[in-house]
Amino acid sequence: MPSFDEVLKEAGEFGRFQKRVFFLLSQTGITFSSLFASVVFLGRAPGNFWCRIPGAAELSERCGWTLEEERNFTVLPLHLGNESVSGECKRLDVTWDTSVSCTSPLARYGNHSTGNLPLAPCHDNWVYEQPRSSIVSEYDLVCGNAWMLDLSQAILNLGFLAGAFILGYAADRYGRILIYLLSCLGVGICGIIVAFSPNFTVFLIFRFLQGMFGKGTWMTCYVIVTEIVGSDQRMVGIVIQIFFTLGIIILPGIAYLIPTWQGIQLAISLPNFLFLLYYWVVPESPRWLLTRKKGEKALKIMRNIAKHNGKFLSPHYSEITISSDKVSNPSFLDLVRTPQMRRNTLILMYAWFTSALIYQGLVMRLGITGGNLYLDFFISAAVELPSAFLIIVTIDRIGRRLPFAMGNIVASIACLITAFLPEDIPWLKTTVATLGRLSITIAFEVVYLVNSELYPTTLRNFGVSLCSSLCDLGGIIAPFLLFRLAAIWLELPLIIFSILAAVCGLLVLLLPETKGISLPETVEDVEQLPSHFGKCGKKRKHGDTNSYI
Repeated sequence: MPSFDEVLKEAGEFGRFQKRVFFLLSQTGITFSSLFASVVFLGRAPGNFWCRIPGAAELSERCGWTLEEERNFTVLPLHLGNESVSGECKRLDVTWDTSVSCTSPLARYGNHSTGNLPLAPCHDNWVYEQPRSSIVSEYDLVCGNAWMLDLSQAILNLGFLAGAFILGYAADRYGRILIYLLSCLGVGICGIIVAFSPNFTVFLIFRFLQGMFGKGTWMTCYVIVTEIVGSDQRMVGIVIQIFFTLGIIILPGIAYLIPTWQGIQLAISLPNFLFLLYYWVVPESPRWLLTRKKGEKALKIMRNIAKHNGKFLSPHYSEITISSDKVSNPSFLDLVRTPQMRRNTLILMYAWFTSALIYQGLVMRLGITGGNLYLDFFISAAVELPSAFLIIVTIDRIGRRLPFAMGNIVASIACLITAFLPEDIPWLKTTVATLGRLSITIAFEVVYLVNSELYPTTLRNFGVSLCSSLCDLGGIIAPFLLFRLAAIWLELPLIIFSILAAVCGLLVLLLPETKGISLPETVEDVEQLPSHFGKCGKKRKHGDTNSYI
């Protein structure tokens, strides 16, 4: 009986069929990255706002004031009395009623200078010049509630984390394409509910669920693409991430054209319903079918792949070699039970955590420029594009391990240099920091590919999902680490980033090199992968005469 890799080679390792599936599933990267970074525009500053004095709304209607006139009567006296008070988080502790003069509402307090009038904190009487522009104005996430905007992003990352465990496990047990389609449906439905949430609590609940389903779409589509191509074509795992970057590049254009946060939320959520059409064009992963003892279905799909690729499988192929591993429900113990699997898992978990923490930290650092939000966001996203092309031209020439390590090392050096560059040459600090952003993006993209190549088919989706969950943990910690350490010393976060990246760069050198090696089918295959010293072992089983271990 032929092995799966032998049948795949005969059917076409990256023919017309795989290219079509790759292109279709790659669109998921655009919607997922838009969800990932959407908080920048959903939570953008709402423009000018101030705290309304009780009774001001009725008085403003009676007197025929414009918003600008009401603001002048409310905020200007407050600012003249105390220049440190802007009128956004505190108001004069007075009440206006029908007896107040329309031309001089503070005349009744003539015995007091405005500086001596009592102040009161504002709770729920804010007025916004752009009331529907963002969730900040929609749910009053200002002043004492400003931390809730950070909470909304942390909740999204918690959803990613939950999706990595729950849907990663489900995809290994119930199938890749089933979980992918259910996740697409979940993202779309939850996205609509988020857009029309009546309060912030409902917003957070369904943002969490949208994050969970969003992670399911991204991780599952990535695994499907990786599993249907040959070992020489697995750089598609890098190319698919170009679509992630495209989503980030497109996002500011969407936000520029759509003035309300609800419109932006719907624009990034509704396209997920279109992915449900993939039910008729994207098959289940034949590798996964083999692990579930469904060899006939796998062979049927392989014949269909060969047909679309203009090839023909030998008629004596009546069955494909099925993994000898006992089909069981994956668990964390499966990832650490054997020495090679344990080492790979721990290093990959650290690499995911470090890449996400540094990546998001540098993004937030470069994003706080005070310039044009849309243009700055677009430029910072465009910086990521060269990383994928650099990986594509090097990964099949020098392997995975060296670009993985160098990405982290260069990012470490760039962060360290940026921390000690003088403030009077900001262009140089920005340039070096951008080099660090490019380098950590390279490491971030390589970890996706390496992670999927170092786990057997029976554990691949669960292993990738579990390890990448540390990415979500890094995303949760990044803003707190950045801003708390920056309060001590502005450059202190860069020092921490540098140390983390340097350690990661050394650790990944201990991983096996997977260039040109077939995807492992069993835990035994993983244990026989070439060591980090590059030694060769026995020939790969399953009849792969071109791969050595």
